Amino acid sequence: MTLASLSPQAALPSPSTAVWQLGPVPIRAYALCIIAGIVLACWVTERRLRQRGVAPGAVLDIAVWAVPAGIIGARIYHVITSPEKYFGAGGDPMKAFAIWEGGLGIWGAVAGGAVGAWIAARQLGIPFGVVADALAPGLPLAQAVGRLGNWFNNELFGGRTTLPWGLEIHRMDPDNPGHALRDDAGQPILEPGLYHPTFLYELLWNLGVVALVLIVDRRLKLGRGRAFALYVMGYTVGRFWIELMRTDEANQILGVRLNVWTAALVFLGALIYFVRVRGPRDYLIPLGPAATPTPTPPPTSDLSQVDLSERETPSRAAAPEGYRVVSEEQYAAWQDSGVVPPEPATDEDSRPGGEPLGDVAPVDGPSTDDEPADDSSASRADRADAAGARPADRDS
Repeated sequence: MTLASLSPQAALPSPSTAVWQLGPVPIRAYALCIIAGIVLACWVTERRLRQRGVAPGAVLDIAVWAVPAGIIGARIYHVITSPEKYFGAGGDPMKAFAIWEGGLGIWGAVAGGAVGAWIAARQLGIPFGVVADALAPGLPLAQAVGRLGNWFNNELFGGRTTLPWGLEIHRMDPDNPGHALRDDAGQPILEPGLYHPTFLYELLWNLGVVALVLIVDRRLKLGRGRAFALYVMGYTVGRFWIELMRTDEANQILGVRLNVWTAALVFLGALIYFVRVRGPRDYLIPLGPAATPTPTPPPTSDLSQVDLSERETPSRAAAPEGYRVVSEEQYAAWQDSGVVPPEPATDEDSRPGGEPLGDVAPVDGPSTDDEPADDSSASRADRADAAGARPADRDS
């Protein structure tokens, strides 16, 4: 009789293999899940960025910085919070670079990825709050997919349970990572009993956070990074109670797992930000070669800034020189008319009474000096053209 026979029949199974060989190349389930999560997050973020006016393809420029920075941050957090595995007695410092053996901290991933996204946003001329809000539902979706990698690895489970969804756990072979130990009959060996599938709890919770962010953002039109703060609050609430259920080794402070403290502190920071920061959602109008929208775009189309019929035109394929932050109403008007709204009036453009010069219509009637009147009219037209609006459309 083997340990496998001690487990009840009603149970969630676990894979006995998490690594497959493709010739000399190992294919790891955990890595595939991470990659799939990143792809989904990029797809969601691309759609949300384009709905806010960012030119197509910007998410790839952001991902080039955010993904490597997130992986580095995740590994640094893991090494810092579990130093004994690498620098303690019997530890191997070089193992700190063996990221393929597992060990990534989500807190470090979010922090590192945020730094990378901030760098990319500055290079693209996009306000970081717009990028953060666009990322908000994609990140928990990526985390949910990534948790499937823990299922393949037979890790991150909780204590023993008799619930119908109890999880079978294989005894993994330390000398053959990614494979379960097998008995004399060649059958994978199971740990006795069933365990809480905490990875699954977190996966489902993350999907709930995705729905929460999408619903609240649609109703309240969150801006200035508040959608991202909502994601952080939603995730940390779930991570708090799920972390208390886990039984894997972890450093503790005052008898409580370190990640429990981290979840509580990060939640408080996100809550303070969400409550204190106010302001409407920002929309962007590209400047330069990419500043012309599709002549008749659907109001909610994600393709509102690309004309597939004119891809061969180099000016359309060029990246924007920058972006102008506008309101939702101005953005909608720009999509309909193609007219860039004027810049806000400055003190130099205002009369003593405070009325902008550009909005003053020419006075009809005879003039004692026709030439200055013509010059003034031409000057106003030039200013209107420079601002991207025709004189007749200034009040539209």
